[in-house]
Amino acid sequence: MSNAQVIIYVSDNSPQSEKVVKLIEENNMQYTIRNVSQNSDYMKELQSKEIYGTPATFINDQQPILGYQKNKIKYALGIDDNISHYSSLFDGFGK
Repeated sequence: MSNAQVIIYVSDNSPQSEKVVKLIEENNMQYTIRNVSQNSDYMKELQSKEIYGTPATFINDQQPILGYQKNKIKYALGIDDNISHYSSLFDGFGK
């Protein structure tokens, strides 16, 4: 899904946000960053969707992926189609 529209809401000093951006970059995907720490309008956008934390990754018209959920992000991008969503609950913690 190389033509996916990816928007990542991030905040400063957020290791989880950095991991999401790194994952997207490693897979050569185009993306847009919206930093809520640097632009309060981006925080208002998130809050209007009842999301109050970062990272929040929006891929096309799918439900947003909150936090660093590597497997869910890869699945949503079509990078990996043989994946369990449950394994993403543990992937990324303590790494």
